[in-house]
Formats: sequence, structure tokens, C-alpha cells
Amino acid sequence: MKKHVLSGLIALMASQPALAVDLVQVYEKALSYDSTLAASKYAFDATQAAINQSRAGLLPQLSAVGSVGHTDENLANGYHDSWKTASYGLQLTQPLFQASTWFGYQESKFASKSAEADYNYAQQQLMLDVSTAYFNVLRARDNLTTAKASEAAIKRQWEQAKEQYDVGLIAITGVQEARASYDASISQRISAENNLDIAKEKLARLTGEAEDNLDNLEQDFPVGAPQPNNPKAWEKQSLAQNWSVKSAEYKLQASGQNLKVQKSGYYPTVSLTADYTKNDLNGSSITQTGNGWSRDATIGLQLKMPLYEGGGTQASVRRARATYNLTDEQLSTARRNVSLSARTIFRTINSDIETVAAQRQTIVSSRSALEATRAGYTVGTRNIVEVLNAEQAYYVALKNYANARYDYVINTLTLKQVAGTLSPQDLIDLNHWLSAGAPGIEALANEPTDSSSDINAAKPPKGSTKPKR
Repeated sequence: MKKHVLSGLIALMASQPALAVDLVQVYEKALSYDSTLAASKYAFDATQAAINQSRAGLLPQLSAVGSVGHTDENLANGYHDSWKTASYGLQLTQPLFQASTWFGYQESKFASKSAEADYNYAQQQLMLDVSTAYFNVLRARDNLTTAKASEAAIKRQWEQAKEQYDVGLIAITGVQEARASYDASISQRISAENNLDIAKEKLARLTGEAEDNLDNLEQDFPVGAPQPNNPKAWEKQSLAQNWSVKSAEYKLQASGQNLKVQKSGYYPTVSLTADYTKNDLNGSSITQTGNGWSRDATIGLQLKMPLYEGGGTQASVRRARATYNLTDEQLSTARRNVSLSARTIFRTINSDIETVAAQRQTIVSSRSALEATRAGYTVGTRNIVEVLNAEQAYYVALKNYANARYDYVINTLTLKQVAGTLSPQDLIDLNHWLSAGAPGIEALANEPTDSSSDINAAKPPKGSTKPKR
């Protein structure tokens, strides 16, 4: 398993065509702009440095020592003497048995692994956040397109109703019904415009730039079941590879080592010490002057046995044990959440697949119903309310179809993120199905009604891959 999901991104991009698609461009901007990812990286760097810091306590400690002094001695019998002293040397200490330092070193290694897992999770979360924001902009744009088309169609119905009322063909209630529907469509269009602005703001929050021209998802984008098509397999993979679970596992191990650190407060410590010192003496008195020096070399073992420290060790052990139990419960929660997410998202994706197919058929059916209702209204067998309802049903079907496709894309990426397998390659593969020239949702409105006989004809066979552009 790769430790860093970002590793290899440059190599992956180098193999792509020169004209990069917008999803990858947006993701690259987010990589250099997102503060959450940067903070996670700095947290990981800090724990890496903490390993070296804790390991230093196990290694020899060499110090240079020195002192200077002046002594002035006066005795009761009138004797007076004074002298200056200076000493300098080296002091070496090598821990031989310090359980707290060793366990602290082990704790720092597990803490670093936990921070690394958090960093990898942050990378995957950024991929998912960027993709979600990107496709939510496309979703909002399609919803605005259908809202505008619905408003224009209902406005035409209202204008026709006014003309028919003026010549006495329909009652005033028909005009009022059409006007009410038109006013409602205006409100829906305004709401859709606002939703598009909000979606763009959320994407800009990740990249630092406003993105106005995003590539569309092509209409022949394949919608297939996750592989393996088994929720238990995805659940098992998620429990083994999900980065939030792995982070919680490392935190539990770090807490276990910290508990040992606190318990080692009851243990003795043994260190090897070695000192070399040179002492210089410059002495003088009323009767004599003199100079001298001495050298001292000492080597030995230092034993320290804690006897009583005011109950601090007992309190530290209780606190560490409570923290260990806390992290154990947090790990259980993380595993349960990931297990539930894997099963739920898997089933949601399969539901999205059926919804996409059903909504595609609903578009064809609602368009046929709309044409029939319009024809019936022309000959007088249908009223204006039925026409307006058919108009609204058709554009609702268009919007629901677009939403179902975007839900499928986002949920597919979410499942990979839960399983811990989401990588930049997934975004690159998805870019093959994005194109600036791809028709939007409005293209479905221009398909012939008889397309219902082969609504899946445009879809590639299962397992196929679209050629790179």
C-alpha cells in the first residue's frame, strides 16, 4: 500500500495529453492552496522531528563544563588569604536503563504513523472535496438550464393563454393558472441562479480562484456497479485500508506506550557517567604567592530509585489509562462508522444506477406525454392546467436525471475514499469523460421521442474504457 497517495502524481500527469482537463487543473490548484492539507503536512513533519527528539534521550550526552571563582578568606586570628579558581572539562552520560525514555521513543513513532495516516486521509479528502464541488457546480448549472427552459416554456403557455382569452376561447381562470405557474418558474429560476453562485463559491474556497468554465460530463459516461459487486468485500477493504481507521489504530498504540511511560515512573534508572576536569588555582597571601593545577577523571554508574513523589506517578498512570480507554473507544467508533459508510454508499451507488436508467426513461416518457398533452390542448381535449403540469413534469425529469448522474459520480469517489483507495489516477480517469464540447442537459430535450426504444444505445459495454483524447 502506498504511504502517500500524492506520490506519483507528477508522473501520472506527465503521461497525459498536453491539454489537461479542468478537474485535474482544479485539483492541482487546490493542492497548493488548501490550508487543511498544508496543516496536516506540517503536523506530520512535527511528529517526524519528535521521533528524533525522543531518540536523543537514549543516546550518549556529551557536555563541556566549566566554572570560575574567587575566594577571599579572613580568619579570627588575623590570617588572610585569597585565591582564584578555574575548572573546565568534559562530562559524558550514557543512559543504560531508562524505561520512560524507551517507551516515549516508541510512543513518538506510533504518533508519527498516526499523523502520516491523517495526512494521507487529508489528501484523499481534498480529492473528494474538489470533485464534489466540481460536479456540484455542473449540477447547479444543469439545474439552472432546466429552470430557464421551464420558465421560457411556461411563459409561452401564459402568452398563448392570454391570446386565447382575448378572443374568447378560454376562461380567465386558464390565464390565471398559467400566470401562477409562470411566477413559480421565475422563483425556481432565481433559486437555481443562487444555488449556482453558491456552488461556485464553494469550489473557489478550495482553489482560491473563481472557476466559470468547467468541462461537462459527457452523455455517454458509463454507469456501472462497483467492482467487486459485494458490500462485504468493500467493508472488509475499508476496515483494512481506511486512513481514519489506521490513524485511530496508531493512536491507540501510542496511548499504550504512553501508559508504559507513566508506569515506568516506579522503575529505577541507571546511567553511566564519565567526567574529566582540569582545575587551575592562582593563590596569593601576605606571606606567599603560588600557582597550581589538578586534573580529575571519574567514571561510574548512577542509580536513581524513586521512592515517593507526592502521588504524581499514580495520578499520571490513572490519566494515561483513561486516555488509552478513550482512544480504544474512538477506534471502535471509527471502525463502526467506516463499516456502515462502506455498506451504505455501496447500496446507494447501486440505487443511483437504477435511478439514472429510470430517470432517462422518464425523460422520454414525460416528453411524449407533453407532446400528446399539447396536441390535445390544441384540439380542445386537454386544458391549460394539464399542459402546465406536463411541462413541469418534463423539466423535473431532466433535472432529476442530471442529479442522479452527479450523485453516482460523487458516491463512487466517496466509496473509494472510504476504502482508502482513492488516488489522483481516479481523477485522471474521470477526466476522460469530461469535455468542453460535451453537450449539457439541454441536449436531451432535442432527442427524438422514439429514442425510448434504445435509451442505452449510447452507453459503452460494461467494463469498457473511453479512449484518451
